[in-house]
Amino acid sequence: MRDSDGSRWTEETVDLTNCDREPIHQLGRVQAYGVLIAISSDWIVRHVSTNVADLLGLSPDEMVGTPLSDHVSADAIRALQSRMQGLGRDLEQVRLFGLEVRDRDCDVSIHLSGRDVVLELEPRHAPRAGDEVSLVHPLIGRVRRRDTVEEVSAEAARGLRALTGFDRVMVYRFDPDGSGTVIAESAAPRIESFLGLRYPASDIPKQARALYKRSLLRLIADVDGETYPIVPETNPDGHAPDLSLSVTRAVSPIHLEYLRNMGVRASMSVSILRKGELWGLFACHHYGPMSVGFERRTAVELFGQLFSYELAQKESDAERAQAEEARALHDALIARVSMGGDLTESLDLVAEEIGRALPFDGIAIYSGGEYVARGHAPTREEFLGLARYLNTTPTAQVFATHEAQARYPAAAEFSKPVAGLMALPISRTPRDYIVLFRDEVASEVVWAGNPDKPVEASGPNGVRLTPRKSFEAWRQTVHGQSRRWSRAEIATAEALRVTLLEVVLKIADEANRARKLAEEKQDLLIAELNHRVRNILNLIRGLVSQGRAEAATLEGYTRELDGRIAALARAHDMLTDGAWSAASVKEMLRTEAEAFADADLRQRVAVEGADAALEPTGYTAVALVIHEMMTNSCKYGALSVPEGRVEVSLDREEDGALTIRWRDRFGPVVRAPTRRGFGTTLIERSIPYELKGEAELSFAPTGVEGRFVVPARFVRAAPDEGASAPSPAASEAAGPLEWDGLALVVEDNMIIALDTSDMLEDMGATVRMAGTVAEAMAVLEADAIGLAVLDVNLGDTNSLPVAEALAERGVPFVLVTGYGDGEITAAYPPAPVLRKPYAPDEFRARIAEVLG
Repeated sequence: MRDSDGSRWTEETVDLTNCDREPIHQLGRVQAYGVLIAISSDWIVRHVSTNVADLLGLSPDEMVGTPLSDHVSADAIRALQSRMQGLGRDLEQVRLFGLEVRDRDCDVSIHLSGRDVVLELEPRHAPRAGDEVSLVHPLIGRVRRRDTVEEVSAEAARGLRALTGFDRVMVYRFDPDGSGTVIAESAAPRIESFLGLRYPASDIPKQARALYKRSLLRLIADVDGETYPIVPETNPDGHAPDLSLSVTRAVSPIHLEYLRNMGVRASMSVSILRKGELWGLFACHHYGPMSVGFERRTAVELFGQLFSYELAQKESDAERAQAEEARALHDALIARVSMGGDLTESLDLVAEEIGRALPFDGIAIYSGGEYVARGHAPTREEFLGLARYLNTTPTAQVFATHEAQARYPAAAEFSKPVAGLMALPISRTPRDYIVLFRDEVASEVVWAGNPDKPVEASGPNGVRLTPRKSFEAWRQTVHGQSRRWSRAEIATAEALRVTLLEVVLKIADEANRARKLAEEKQDLLIAELNHRVRNILNLIRGLVSQGRAEAATLEGYTRELDGRIAALARAHDMLTDGAWSAASVKEMLRTEAEAFADADLRQRVAVEGADAALEPTGYTAVALVIHEMMTNSCKYGALSVPEGRVEVSLDREEDGALTIRWRDRFGPVVRAPTRRGFGTTLIERSIPYELKGEAELSFAPTGVEGRFVVPARFVRAAPDEGASAPSPAASEAAGPLEWDGLALVVEDNMIIALDTSDMLEDMGATVRMAGTVAEAMAVLEADAIGLAVLDVNLGDTNSLPVAEALAERGVPFVLVTGYGDGEITAAYPPAPVLRKPYAPDEFRARIAEVLG
């Protein structure tokens, strides 16, 4: 906030230790890309920024103290009041897009600040083609397919950059000491990489981190952009308006100077939360001004929230895997040391099992005054001093540090110096321990500048913080530290501590109470599990209630239901394996027979006739009928006896329809059922009802027979029928294909472009993406492209100019289209054509074809 004479800036901050909802920043100005009005609960204007007054064609003095209804329409007031009903303790901000203010469309953000309602207006950006939010879920789907935190973060950085267009997007993770590391990055070509750099804690102060937890997105459109004052500067009670959660709030000059020192003109940060705490940030940089519209920022916030969820899922999965390992360790230790004897006598066994889950360089057990050790561990005399130090740590929990010499300096003087230790208390009084030791790992940390001198206290306007100016990599070699104990390792150690405390030492009273508590927890878990299972069964029973009468028992009903769901799942797998294209009927029969896991049974199902493929719209209905026929034959028919067999014939009719005939042979004598169960109803009605085909089921004494006719519109030639033999290039492409050149992907659909890029990168290529003809031509001028993949249709135009430019340069390319053959591809220079959607094998075949 400026001093009253406007001479200099200061920044007001408060300690959040006991008042985490107090204002963190009160800069009494707003940025150029947004405007703001603060009004009281009776809708009287109390504050207005000068640029919103300009927007309304008034002076600030003419607005302050007047009803808001004097400046916006009654419809706009009603819209604002309606959206404000959603504000509450769990929702601090609501938004309204396209609100008309003085004949101009504005996007509005609304939040409460004490007794005030803060309205932030931004002139509406022209929305990008398509729904901004609709892009988020496909991008998150790509993130979900990754495994590790680093891979998930890298994909997220790539997706967010594609969504926003920033020059660089980084995933910045906070370390326990408050510093942060760039663990993932996506940057435009020829942009300096910050990947792997570490930043001191002072770069993002605690007050700023507290704000990031409440306000999830912060945008600076231009570090040199003009700012506008709030009029008046204070309320009648003398307090400045609280702009802590305002998106348009001006930024501290210190932070702007920090960005200028980096050469950044625009930035955006998106909070990444983990269990309500700040895990890290998406840090976005642009080397020119960058204004991101409100709707796109909303999509970015949604992306950040969904990424936080996916991150939590990945970390939870890893923790669950570690918990499984801890349980395995528990069982192994119980089996090895619960047969009796002193714990110290079992050190070798304990060390062997613990080492499988918790890597260490030395181990020691101190129990009942006895001390034994193996590996890189201190002597008894050295350990007794360490034990006195450990006695000062919190009871009944694991103590772990990767810098033991900083915590307990005598550790540096041990006969075998240790750098890291983990102590597991295995009794309460007196304190006994199992302690794991780790050796020093001298590591090189790459900082973004010298971390010991992050700021300087100087400046022309008196004493003030001056951001550091150097961001060059500064390397520091760290000694006296071991590899960090991970959170999962500490959780495993906690589980191990409980095991040793409750079972290995056999403290009877503690063990009895623990067993009783474990039994109570188990009973609660069983009751909760039973409750949830019943809820799930009730849901499924409601969905398939028509089949309830067919089974005499719950077990029978469950078995039939499971079989039907499994059949549909198998059908779905076959369709998805084929890129959701027509799938083989013979493969369906083979898969269904294999589902019964009986090799002899599979050999007794004979299929005659030429194979055919069914479209996805008809495949699942036929698959369910085949499943019911196979199930009935296994339970009651030919496949229920060793000598029985099933004969299936496939015949294509003149009109293209497919007739499937089913015959049970050499099975038990068949009698027609006295009633029609749900399974029989599925067999007789699914194909006629869903596909408008035919179904006949007869119960001859020699065996059940069925005749099913699938209309021609659902039937296609099988993959091995009517298709020409693959070219040598296609055959070679079925295997690994390697090409390490520079490729261009021209595609206006971002998700398809990213998937195509992935396939090219899997071959070893470096990829440039372009969504328009102009972008593609710019890439061709700047880079030596060796291969291209062109979408034929790019919105309102096509990629023909790019194809002609590639042909002129002699660059091979593949055309991609979602339409059938037509004149549009005929106008292009000769090139192979891929039909959407396409499988990776087909894609590699076309690439191999153009590469020769």
